[in-house]
Amino acid sequence: MDKDFYSVLGVAKDASAEEIKKAYRKLARQHHPDKNPGDVSAEQRFKDISEAHSVLSDPEQRQQYDAIRAMGSGARFSGSPGGEGGGFEDLFGGLFGDRGEPGAGRFPGGFEDIFGGMGSRFGSRRGAPAKGADRTAKTTISFKGAVRGTTVGLREPSGNVIDVRIPAGIREGQKVRVKGKGQQGPGGSGDLLVEVSVQDHPFFERDGDNIRIHLPVSFDEAALGTTVEVPTVHGEKVRIRVPAGSSTGKTLRLKGQGIHRKNTRGDMLVVLEVVVPEQLNEAAEAAVRAFAEATRGSDPREGLLAKAAL
Repeated sequence: MDKDFYSVLGVAKDASAEEIKKAYRKLARQHHPDKNPGDVSAEQRFKDISEAHSVLSDPEQRQQYDAIRAMGSGARFSGSPGGEGGGFEDLFGGLFGDRGEPGAGRFPGGFEDIFGGMGSRFGSRRGAPAKGADRTAKTTISFKGAVRGTTVGLREPSGNVIDVRIPAGIREGQKVRVKGKGQQGPGGSGDLLVEVSVQDHPFFERDGDNIRIHLPVSFDEAALGTTVEVPTVHGEKVRIRVPAGSSTGKTLRLKGQGIHRKNTRGDMLVVLEVVVPEQLNEAAEAAVRAFAEATRGSDPREGLLAKAAL
């Protein structure tokens, strides 16, 4: 309860869902680790932003959060699993996808993760025995594991291994709660909170629930139009139409080919990159020269000086 999620996102306490969403997107782009490599403060800021959005973007969690904050420091907040962001609560297993590939997300040493400190447990009913403290841990999973869901094994100091189910669509910095795997107390065991870090992928880029790829196309394909196959994060190949007259940077959208959650599906954004060959044989060079002659008088930089005027 020491975190003010509204302040984290820079919005008013009566901000609309759209205002919260807009603020989150702006801050997430600004502080994303990919844009701030090696900046520890930016990475922590990004995690705080994601945490705040996961609660405030879900009406039920937001209502609970507001109510608990109004009660003061004697209460404890735990987000419910129903929201889009997943909050901090619960085993996602019954809500999301399958187990994922065996062993995905495990560290090279075989389940190596260091358990962190204990979070205090508040808010037990008056007179009822208190539960034990929560424990924390961190794990890193593959991009594929984040998209499709997976299970990781975390080894305790005692040697016991705790299987943690990671839901499909989880984002960088989100936490998964495993009930009953915390410290033992008079009223039962606390929980284990596992913070998830996601590895980058060399081809697929994630933007919220959308997936972005950069698709190389030849000059003739861009000029005349074509249909090509592109891979998706779900292991499929889908065909997409490249319109005639396309230029580098043109973005095409494939509906439903992004991140899949329980009730929503993101899209895949295909950004075209026109590839110009470094070397041309005689026939190709002659063809290009003929093209240049045929299009003489067409100036792609027309009006550029006027736009650049200060």
